[in-house]
Amino acid sequence: MSGGNMGSRIRQKRKERGLSLKSLAKAVDKTPSFLSQVERDLAEPSITSLRDIARALEVPIFYFLLDSQGHNPVVRKDQRKIISFPGYQLTFELLSPSLNREMEIIQGRLEPGGITCEEPLSHSGEEATLVLAGQMEIQVGSERYVLSEGDCIYYYASIPHKISNIGREELIFVSAIAPPSF
Repeated sequence: MSGGNMGSRIRQKRKERGLSLKSLAKAVDKTPSFLSQVERDLAEPSITSLRDIARALEVPIFYFLLDSQGHNPVVRKDQRKIISFPGYQLTFELLSPSLNREMEIIQGRLEPGGITCEEPLSHSGEEATLVLAGQMEIQVGSERYVLSEGDCIYYYASIPHKISNIGREELIFVSAIAPPSF
């Protein structure tokens, strides 16, 4: 998982929320010592842990990677904020300039066999996902849909969902999420 001062941003947000290490650790079902290591950038959280931490602190996961709430409306290809989770063959890139807008746009890349999470996860808002390349299976609640290049799905993100790459090529997709909550 890449992101220089992510730990200090987690600590800063935890303190803003008035939470002790112990109470945040309890909320995310981790030990205070593990969380302390994450805050000091000595340990890297899994995607599930990072999502749990973000949910407990009421911020999107990309919040921890943004240094400034940028005002430039253009996000250059080589300047995107990137979060990668090697164990999941998964990379997310933030395409929108900041999280203090009405929506968040992310690009996901999944290697063949890769998944976005172990168990389907939910967050607030609505989401539209467009497949740019590859074959996607998306589970939304109890329904499963197979999408190919050019296909798009619109769903309520409060329904637990999970994306899998069921093809032989890299799966590339773009999701717009309103309000920013992923």
